[in-house]
Amino acid sequence: MSETFLPELPQELWRAGKLELAHGVLQFLQVMRVASAGLGQFLAEVESRGAKDLYGYGSTAAWFADMAGLSRGEAQSVVKRAIAVNPTRALDGTEVPAFAPTTGAAAAEGVIGDERIDQVLEILGRIPADTSAEDRECAEKILGDLARGAGPRQLVEAELNLLAWLDPDGNEPKEPEPKQPRREITLERRKDGFWKLNGLLDDELGARTAAALEAYAKPRPVDEFGQADPRMKCERLGDAWAELLDLAIACPDQPGTSGYRTLVHVTIGLEELKTGIGKACLDFVGEMTAREARMAACDCLMLPVVLNAAGEPLDVGRLRRFVTPGQRRALNIRDRGCAFPGCHRRPKNCHAHHIHHWADGGPTDLRNLVLLCGFHHSLIHHGDWQVRMAADGLPEFIPPQYLDPLRRSRRITLHRA
Repeated sequence: MSETFLPELPQELWRAGKLELAHGVLQFLQVMRVASAGLGQFLAEVESRGAKDLYGYGSTAAWFADMAGLSRGEAQSVVKRAIAVNPTRALDGTEVPAFAPTTGAAAAEGVIGDERIDQVLEILGRIPADTSAEDRECAEKILGDLARGAGPRQLVEAELNLLAWLDPDGNEPKEPEPKQPRREITLERRKDGFWKLNGLLDDELGARTAAALEAYAKPRPVDEFGQADPRMKCERLGDAWAELLDLAIACPDQPGTSGYRTLVHVTIGLEELKTGIGKACLDFVGEMTAREARMAACDCLMLPVVLNAAGEPLDVGRLRRFVTPGQRRALNIRDRGCAFPGCHRRPKNCHAHHIHHWADGGPTDLRNLVLLCGFHHSLIHHGDWQVRMAADGLPEFIPPQYLDPLRRSRRITLHRA
C-alpha cells in the first residue's frame, strides 16, 4: 500500500487563490480515494481470515458496521466493493484473484473513487454469463484503464461497445412476465356526512375510467327554455360516477343485489316517509333527509326500513314494491328513455319513479311508473314540477306556475319521433 500524507491546510483559506483552491481539492480527493482503497485492503484481509475467528462476528459486514457506526446495508456495500477489487484467500490459504484487479489498482493509486468502481462492477455484472474468462478479464482491463480518465458517460458508451462485441446477438427474447396492475381505492366517510374517494390507477385502467366517465359527463343539451347545463366539470364527473354505479348495481349478475337497485338500508319513521319532513338513518351510521329517502325508495336504490311511532319495524323493503325486470322492460319500451320534456337520456340511465308514491299507497304497476333520469327524478321530488299519467296511458308533466301561469301539460317528443 502506497504511503500518502495529508496536505497542509492554509491558515486562512479565504486568502487562497483559485489555483491553490483547486490544487487543495485534488490533493484531498486523492487522499480520500487512497484511504478508501487502503480500507478495502484491510477489509479484504479480514474477510480472508474470517471475521468470526478474528472478532466473533458472523460476517465482515456485521463487524465493520459496528466498528464504523454504519447500518448493515452501508457496511455491506463497502465490504462488497473491497472484496471485488482486492485478492483474498481461500480456506486452504491459496489466493483468490480479485474480480476486478485493474480497477483495484487504479483505486489504490487514488485516480478513481467509489462511484466509478461501483459503475465498473455493475457493467461487469451485466456481461453475459456464458462469456469466457479470457474475454471477461479483457473487458475488465479495458474498463479499469478507461476509468482512470473517463467520466460516467464514457463508461456507459464503453459498456455498449463491449456488449456489442461480447454478445452481438443480444439476449434471447423472452415473453415478459405480466406485472400485477397497481390499483388502489380508499373510501372514507367524513364528519360532515360526505364521503372522500381517493384512488391510484394503472395507466390502462385509468384510461378506461376516464373514457367511461367522460361518456356520461357530457353537458346536458340546452333545454327548451334556453338554459345550458350549469354544472362544473367536476360536478358532471361526480354525476357520471353515480350513473355508472347505478348501471353496475342494476346488472343481473351483480353479487348481493341480483339486479335489484338496492344499495344500503335506510331507516325512517312512517310519518317522516309520508310527509318528506325529517331525517332518516343511512346504513345505521349516516343521515339523509326524509325527502331524499322518498326519492331513493322509488326505484329501491336503498332498502327502506319503515318504523312505526313506537320504533318497531313496519316494513323491510317488501320485494313486491320493487320494479320487476318485466315491468322495467315494459317501461323501457313505453317511455324509450327519460320521459321529461327535452331530455335525451336513454333507458339504461333512468330510474323508475312512482307517480303516486308507494308510501302514500301508490301501486307498483305501469300506470303509476315513469322513467326519469337522475337529474329530473330529483327535480320532480324536490322541485315544483309534477308528473301525471294521461288518459292515453302516457306520462305528462305540469310545469311550475312561474314558468307557465296556465300550467299546461307537456310531453317529451324526442323519443317519439
